Amino acid sequence: MDEKREFAKRLKQALKLGPRKIETPSELAAQFDLLGKPVTAQGAQKWLTGAAMPTPDKIAALAKWLNVSEKWLRYGSTDEVQPPRRTVAMREPHQPSAAEWTFLERLRRMPEARRKLVEDLVEHLSLDGEIWKRS
Repeated sequence: MDEKREFAKRLKQALKLGPRKIETPSELAAQFDLLGKPVTAQGAQKWLTGAAMPTPDKIAALAKWLNVSEKWLRYGSTDEVQPPRRTVAMREPHQPSAAEWTFLERLRRMPEARRKLVEDLVEHLSLDGEIWKRS
């Protein structure tokens, strides 16, 4: 059951960042039908809620359509080796800079709803290197 829920989370992430804004199971089913892989709105609802997973051929079609790694969509992992990220200065792990401490202090003072928005934004931006295929 966890596998299905985790798939649903990844599918929702990919849909949020994908080529078209999809907000309902009916919209997902309609767009997916255009790919030649029919699915009912009820089937799409099950994918989005973690009640069921698509067949491997439908996962492949979803991944191609959403321009994400099929392995990431299915399993939550990727074979791609990420290039090292450039940093301004090399620091020991877990030792924030003065600017990072200031940011953290400001973040902690925010109301919970705003803090959640910032956390969601950071999560979405960090997905860039994890799920999107490299050309």
